[in-house]
Amino acid sequence: MTPREQKAALRMERLALRDSMTPEARIEASLRMLRHAGDAIEFAPGQVISGFWPIRSEVDIRPLMARLRERGARLCLPVILDKKTIVFRELVAGAPTVETGFGTTGPGEDAAVLDPDIMLVPLSAFDKAGHRIGYGAGYYDRAIERLRQKGHMPRLIGIAFDCQEVASVPAEPHDVALDAMLTESGLRIFGLG
Repeated sequence: MTPREQKAALRMERLALRDSMTPEARIEASLRMLRHAGDAIEFAPGQVISGFWPIRSEVDIRPLMARLRERGARLCLPVILDKKTIVFRELVAGAPTVETGFGTTGPGEDAAVLDPDIMLVPLSAFDKAGHRIGYGAGYYDRAIERLRQKGHMPRLIGIAFDCQEVASVPAEPHDVALDAMLTESGLRIFGLG
C-alpha cells in the first residue's frame, strides 16, 4: 500500500470511530479540552488564532475560542475560496456568519483576511510524534505552505478526540508536523525533550 492509500484507510477508520461517539460524549470531551487548554495556550494579546466551527462529528472548540478571545486573541475562521485555497477571515463578536464551503460556516466577504499566528487544526488522525492526517483535500497543507512562503510561521495545534490517535502516520514529502496536539486527555507539546 502506498502512503496515500494507508492514510485513506486510517482516515476512514478513525473518522468512523469519531462518528460512533455519542453527542454527549463529544460535548463532554470538548469541554475537557477547554479546561486543558483555555489558559494553557500561550500567546500575546492581539495575536491571531484560527479555529473552526465543527462539522459532522468534529470537536466543538467554540467554547475554547471564546476563552481565547477573552484572553485577548483575535480570532479567525477558514473560508474556502476555491477547490484549492482557504483563507482565514476575522471572526468579530456579533458579526454574522455565512456558508463557506465543505459544510462550514464563517465570516462573510466583508471580513478582514488575517494570517494566523496560531492555527487550531482539525484532522482525521494523528500520531504521538505530531504527524497528522487531514480530510484528504489538502486545504490546510497548502494554506500553511502559503503562509510559510510569506515568512509567517504559525504554531500548529491539532484538535481531535483521543480515539483518532494511530500508532504511526505514513509520511509524505508535503506533510507538515504539528507543534502540539489537544485532545480530551490534555495538551501535548511536540519536540520537547
